[in-house]
Amino acid sequence: MRSEVITVQTGARPTVRDITAEAERFVSGQGDGLLHVFVPHATAGLAIIETGSGSDDDLLAALDDLLPTDDRWRHRHGSPGHGRDHVLPAFVPPYATLPVVDGRLALGTWQSVCLVDPNGDNPTRSVRFSFLPG
Repeated sequence: MRSEVITVQTGARPTVRDITAEAERFVSGQGDGLLHVFVPHATAGLAIIETGSGSDDDLLAALDDLLPTDDRWRHRHGSPGHGRDHVLPAFVPPYATLPVVDGRLALGTWQSVCLVDPNGDNPTRSVRFSFLPG
């Protein structure tokens, strides 16, 4: 298995960051297999969604509706409402496994690999790519 960790800047506000290009670079020329993507953070996740058409903003809005940043959360350190960020991985998992065919991700036409980070307290994230050859 080949593995590598990249650093992704997500900034100081909730964001959906497309990391498809980084994933494609990692598997380029690797043949057939599986790419496992993992975010080793308690307050971030991965989503396979369409980007650029508003879906990324819609995802953040849906998360705000489902998990509001108010004082209901028992987990209280960090920014106000930060407890919801710790619940996020139950809804947006911190991992994804994708097929790789001929050294290319086998994604659908409009699918992108996205890091979902609602936590503005941590503007830098790590993402681990692991390739398991077929």
